[in-house]
Amino acid sequence: MAKYIFVVGGVMSGIGKGIATASIGRILKSKGFRVTAIKIDPYINVDAGTMNPTEHGEVFVLDDGYETDQDMGNYERFLDESLPSINYMTTGRVYQEVIRRERNLEYKGKNVEVVPDIPLEVIRRIKEATVQAQADITLIEVGGTIGEYQNIIFLEAARMLKHECPADVAVVMLSYVPIPQNIGEMKTKPTQYASRELNSAGLQADVILARALVSLDHKRKEKIATFCNILPERVISAPDVESIYDVPLNFEKDGLGDILCDILGLKKQPTDLSQWQAFVAKVKNGSKKVNIAVVGKYFMSGDYVLSDVYISVIEALKHAAAHHDAKIQLSYLDSEEYEKNPEKLEELRKFDGILVPGGFGSRGVEGIISAIRFVRENKIPYFGLCYGMQLMCVEYARNVAGIPDAHTAEIKPEAKNTVIDIMPEQKEKMARGEFGGTMRLGGYPCKLRHDTIAFKAYGDANEIRERHRHRFEVNPNSLIKLTEAGLKFSGVSPDHRLMEIAELPKQKHPFFLGTQFHPEFLSRPLTPHPLFCAFISAARAQQ
Repeated sequence: MAKYIFVVGGVMSGIGKGIATASIGRILKSKGFRVTAIKIDPYINVDAGTMNPTEHGEVFVLDDGYETDQDMGNYERFLDESLPSINYMTTGRVYQEVIRRERNLEYKGKNVEVVPDIPLEVIRRIKEATVQAQADITLIEVGGTIGEYQNIIFLEAARMLKHECPADVAVVMLSYVPIPQNIGEMKTKPTQYASRELNSAGLQADVILARALVSLDHKRKEKIATFCNILPERVISAPDVESIYDVPLNFEKDGLGDILCDILGLKKQPTDLSQWQAFVAKVKNGSKKVNIAVVGKYFMSGDYVLSDVYISVIEALKHAAAHHDAKIQLSYLDSEEYEKNPEKLEELRKFDGILVPGGFGSRGVEGIISAIRFVRENKIPYFGLCYGMQLMCVEYARNVAGIPDAHTAEIKPEAKNTVIDIMPEQKEKMARGEFGGTMRLGGYPCKLRHDTIAFKAYGDANEIRERHRHRFEVNPNSLIKLTEAGLKFSGVSPDHRLMEIAELPKQKHPFFLGTQFHPEFLSRPLTPHPLFCAFISAARAQQ
């Protein structure tokens, strides 16, 4: 019989439900269970592709092409598995499916109502995801916080599933336990209120993960247990830690894996987190530092740096650095600054490597192109992802291939020399006004050319599979001029129509490489992505 664990949030959002869910998955997988994870987002958006990245964070793309919340990336990284689109749902997607079924007479003429039909569709999707993964345990993270109107139908789905199979469902509540500065004492009252809100939805927390600046003392655990109606040992400390990868190890200090086995009636098995512990040690104790700058345009929101916009890129860099026994020092540079103050480009000399991630739109583009030129001419290792590859081709066309007015059609569609142009099939979709979920999305094969940096990085593989999210590509009409000027397209689609990887030979530059795909989506803590490893290797050699 499959088991289900719902992870819900109390008091406030943004305190790490996704990491907590992924960490529970890692612990249970390390015990030998087959685990899968589902994210529920309480948005009317059908997928995450149309959400503003500066508000919502990174859009993560699954292999089957579905655009999801960044927590799906956390699940894949911690579980070291690729997940299908059935594992992600939004309010919009659930309602869309119920309406589709009603229009197709699948409800056989009966009244279709918010309750019970919407929660039943949620339960159907949870069970389908469990069957597809052949999972022993399915984790379901409910977005938002308890008491919000938006997620009540998902809590109702949890209640109904718990009623259907009471011995097979557990509820884990992540709640913030503040320490007000002027009081200096840990306060449990907000968690007590969150517990009562959960009770009002017909659910009782089996485990409470107490997020706080520091670990809970015994007195606080007993107080939460008394007023939230659970055993003291099921109040788990979740203090601030140095790295998100510490979280599974920290949970296991309080025996969370065995506690969940007790609740769900599963046979206790030993936990083997030895490989994970070794990775965490490398992240913290790398013998050398490597200085990497990420040059982007989605970082700043007022006075705050929004690194979550590029979370998969940042984590992929950490994975590769740990693989090379290096501790990474990351800097986030706003490309608009290089447009206002070109002399600031000199600051790029202090870095061992420069990475330009994906993006859309015209803001900060000329600053990125200037940065790319600077690192190319000064032999600083460069790694461009998607937009970072496209702008790399624009820069090379302008300053090496003799096309001074080269541009991308995304920014300047009327330009005479668009070395980056919209894909023909995408042009048709744009003309019809089809925007959501219509880019070139998901995993596609790519053939590698021998005697290239990419070929060597992938271990001499002839063909790879990587995930994409784009509408524009290298214009086939520009290929001859770019290649004659020395740019090498080392990865191409099987039909040779799409240029997937561009690079300069090592004799010309230590590492100047861009990918049309997003390699960061396939990087894992225990299996770092080969191109990120090659980039970090070049950056270390630069030192």
